[in-house]
Amino acid sequence: MAVNIKQLETFVWVADLGSFKRAAEHLETTQPNISSRIAGLESSINTILMERDAGSVRLTAQGHELLAYARKVVSSLEEFVQAANGDAAFDGIVRLGVTEMVVHTWLRDFMKAFKAQFPNALIELSVDLSIHLERDLADRNIDLAFQSGPFARKASGEKCLGVYPIIWVAAPAMGLPPNKKIAAKQLSQFPILTHARNTRPFEEVSAHFAQWPELKTRLVPSSNLSACMQMTLDAYGVAALLAPMVDRELAQGQLIEINYPWAPEPLKFAARYDLHRSSNVIRAAAKIAEQTAKEFDQGFSQKQKTVRKAS
Repeated sequence: MAVNIKQLETFVWVADLGSFKRAAEHLETTQPNISSRIAGLESSINTILMERDAGSVRLTAQGHELLAYARKVVSSLEEFVQAANGDAAFDGIVRLGVTEMVVHTWLRDFMKAFKAQFPNALIELSVDLSIHLERDLADRNIDLAFQSGPFARKASGEKCLGVYPIIWVAAPAMGLPPNKKIAAKQLSQFPILTHARNTRPFEEVSAHFAQWPELKTRLVPSSNLSACMQMTLDAYGVAALLAPMVDRELAQGQLIEINYPWAPEPLKFAARYDLHRSSNVIRAAAKIAEQTAKEFDQGFSQKQKTVRKAS
C-alpha cells in the first residue's frame, strides 16, 4: 500500500473545502493533480472516500471515519518537522483576515513577532468588515481572523484580543467644546459619521437617534474606517470611532473628544480559528496575536490614565 502525505493532505483539504477546485487553489496546484491524488489514495486503500456531484464532493461514511485519522497523520508530520528543524521549517502561507482597527493599532507588531518565530512563512492578508471575515472563516477562505463581536457563528478556537470603547470625536474646526456636555439636538446638527451598515455600532447609533425623529439626524455610514476618519479630520462631520484608532490624532490635537453622554457599546476583539482543523502554525499565530494585543492594551491603558491625570 503506497499512501503518501500529499494524498492525505489533499484528502483533508478537499473534505474541508468541499471542492476539488478550491482545494487546488489552496494547495497551489491543478484540479487534475487533486483528482489524481484522491484517486491514487482511494486505489491504495481500496476504499471510496468521496462522491463527486456537479462540482461538489460529499464524503462517504468511510470517508468521514477516515478523515480524522488523515488529520492526525498530517498534523503529526508537521509536528515532526517542527521538532526536528524548529519553527523556521514552516514555509507555507497563513491566510489572515483582520479588521481595520487591528491594521491601525498593533498589526505591524504582530507581523514582526510572527516573522521572528516563523521567518519563512508568508501571510496572505485580507482587511474587511468583521461580518465578512466571519463568513470567510466559516467557508475556509481564511485560516485565522482578528475580528470584533458579536459573533453569529461559534469558533472552536478563540483568543481574547481586548475590549475597546467607542468615543465621539470631531475636528476642532467644527467648533464643538471638548469638555462641555453636548445634547443630542446639538450633535445632530452635524452629519454623524459611523461604521458600515449591518454592523453593531451603526445599528446602535441609528437606534439611539431614532428616539428623536424630529431632529432629522443624518447618518453617514462607511465601510472604510480610514476614509471615515479622514472625513472627520476634514470636518465633514462628527464621528463615533474606536478609541485606539484616534489615539494619535487626539494627542496631536487634530481631533477632540466630544463630551456626549452616550456611545455605542465597546467592541470585543478576538482571534478566531478552527481549533480542530487548524495547523500548529495557526494556533501559534493566535497566541502571538493574543500577546501582542495584550501588550498594546497595556500601553494604551497607561496612556489613557496619563491623559486623564493631565486633564
